[in-house]
Formats: sequence, structure tokens, C-alpha cells
Amino acid sequence: MVKAGLIGAAIGFVLAIVATLLLPFCDPCVAMLVGAGIGFLAAAWERPADQGSSAGAGAKAGAIATAGSLLGQMIGAVINGFLVGPQGAAELARQLGLPYRGGPRMYWAYNIGGNCLCGLFGLLLGAALGAVGGLLWYQIRGQKSEPPTEVTERVEGE
Repeated sequence: MVKAGLIGAAIGFVLAIVATLLLPFCDPCVAMLVGAGIGFLAAAWERPADQGSSAGAGAKAGAIATAGSLLGQMIGAVINGFLVGPQGAAELARQLGLPYRGGPRMYWAYNIGGNCLCGLFGLLLGAALGAVGGLLWYQIRGQKSEPPTEVTERVEGE
């Protein structure tokens, strides 16, 4: 579970930076995809015996993976913040007909605070969909695996 989560964290880190730079609203989608995929992978590697264990392994791996995604999203937000800047945000707000009151401090507070809240939401989504990924593995493969066989000795004379 930890190995799958760390692999997912590295993948989520890179994908979140790219998604934040291209279209910041796609970050929850990245968290959902990474969480579900890594949850499935964690359950496949651990091969839990029941649905609850499979969902638990998937949720933990999904949470670890989307924690890496959260870190990538924050780095992408800072890069994006320097690229757009307070003046660019004010101009965009004026073009859209929205009021814009605030200076550079408010811009950075909204930028970092908003991305942090979206990242925490993505973390919850990643853990939830990691559990779904673990359950999917159990439904597809886990039930088909043979249960451990018990070897019993036969006593002669019976």
C-alpha cells in the first residue's frame, strides 16, 4: 500500500503541476484519477482477503498519492501566480465584468488559500476514490482468487 501510494504521489505531483499551469480547475479530476488508479494498484499488490481490507488499502494508498498531488498543486499555483500576477488577475476580472478589489497581498492570499482548499478537497476525493479502486479490484479479481486450501492429514484406519 505504501509503495503504491508513493508511486502515485510521484505521478500525482507531476500531473498536478501540469494541470495547475494549464487549467487549475482540473486538479480535482487529477486527484480522482490518481486516487482510483493507485487504490486499484494497491489492492492488486496486497491481494486483501475481503472487501473491507481491499477498500482500506485503496483508501490509504489513494490518500498518500493525492498528498503528492496536493504538493504539486501548490507548487503549480505559485508558478501560475508569478506568471499571471496581480495585474493580470485584475485585467481578467475587468474583462469578465467582475469587481476586483485588492492588491498583491489579497491576490496571493486568494491564490494560495484557494488552491490549498481545492487541494484538500482533492485529497478527500483521492482517498474516497482509492477505496472505490480497491473495491473494484476485489470485485474483478479478488473474488476469483482461490481461497487458501487447508491440508488435513488422514489417519489410517478410519
